[in-house]
Amino acid sequence: MEKSTDTLQARQIMLTRGAFLWNHILRAPFWAVYNLLLFILYKDLHASPFQIGLFIALKPGVSLLSMYWGHLVNQRPDRLISNIIWASVIGYFPFFFFPFFYSSWFVLFGSAIYMMMHRGVVPAWMEILKLNLPKGTKEKVFSYGSILSYIIGALLPLVVGPILDHYVLAWRWFFVLTAFFGISAIFFIRKIPIPFVSKGKQKEHHLGQHLLHPWKSSISILSKRPDFRNYQIGFMLFGGCGLMIMQPALPKFFVDVLALSYTELSVALLICKGAGFVLTSPLWARGMSRFNIFRFGGFVTTLGGLFPLVLLCGPLHIFFIYLAYFTYGVMQAGSELVWHLAGPHFAHDQDSAPYSNLSIFAVGIRGLVIPQIGSFLIFYFPSTALLIAAAFLCLAGTLWMRRAYKQHLSPSLLN
Repeated sequence: MEKSTDTLQARQIMLTRGAFLWNHILRAPFWAVYNLLLFILYKDLHASPFQIGLFIALKPGVSLLSMYWGHLVNQRPDRLISNIIWASVIGYFPFFFFPFFYSSWFVLFGSAIYMMMHRGVVPAWMEILKLNLPKGTKEKVFSYGSILSYIIGALLPLVVGPILDHYVLAWRWFFVLTAFFGISAIFFIRKIPIPFVSKGKQKEHHLGQHLLHPWKSSISILSKRPDFRNYQIGFMLFGGCGLMIMQPALPKFFVDVLALSYTELSVALLICKGAGFVLTSPLWARGMSRFNIFRFGGFVTTLGGLFPLVLLCGPLHIFFIYLAYFTYGVMQAGSELVWHLAGPHFAHDQDSAPYSNLSIFAVGIRGLVIPQIGSFLIFYFPSTALLIAAAFLCLAGTLWMRRAYKQHLSPSLLN
């Protein structure tokens, strides 16, 4: 009997790991082409400035709607697989019609649907990893998936770009092809076994309660779990705001202060940042299973603060620009890991979906507000001032996480 149980558990781990990695591999080509959409809108579809601004605001904005999709799996393990499968179908579906609708508005519509589903499945995926993978394994699996996705996403534009330069409308068929790859991941996802957990009696809610329930759930978690609240303040508020407030200042700093060429910028963004991400992701995965999450998050916010400080040394030598983006890649590898897995970590034996959903909500609110503040400040202050402010906010996040670590130090949080 014990041997049979071990065999079933090994199969559960194998199928979950395989589905997660294949999902990252198969969606990576689509994500690589999707990242070119801003240029496609401007160059080929001649989108208006309003439409360009709307596209930029989509990613954080739709996160507020994504939490409703993620909320569907709260206390409902029977919905985890179907939640991801339907999100894949709905998210990729509009892109199959790109060859037939040559319209900026249709592209914006498809992008909004995709980003909403892309964020919305995070709670379901993280709960599946928590249920099916033993301690220390989910960090490694997530890290390997991120590495594969990052490598494909960085290299594919080098192939797609020249084709798009010669065949202007080829992007429409690239979306069809890559959407087909992305949606094919459901054949692996549907094989993931979910341990039987009693659903219990489900309460019936009218529409108003459905709309308010995710918000009430988030407020309840923040009030009852001061440890998770402190994590959100240190990592999502201070650290996240620091990284986002400097984004409007970067183009101005690159052009007016550093006078970077496209080649130098490409080396920094693609090679240096990519190298930092890929080379350190396995180290972050091992570290997250060994360090307290507040200390781990503090490492990430410290690197976030170092990025603008090293970048400010760019006028001295190009080396500092490359070093800054290598540092950013290292930081991003840790940030992706802790942002996705914080929900399962703080939930312990409870359902992790509400915790992950709250993080999605925080990203949405932050993304709608902070870049606009940065865009306002750049009119009145030099770009260097915003970089210094970003470093200050990130390092303030580190101090907050250190304080939280000492305040909440207990055996249950040392896991």
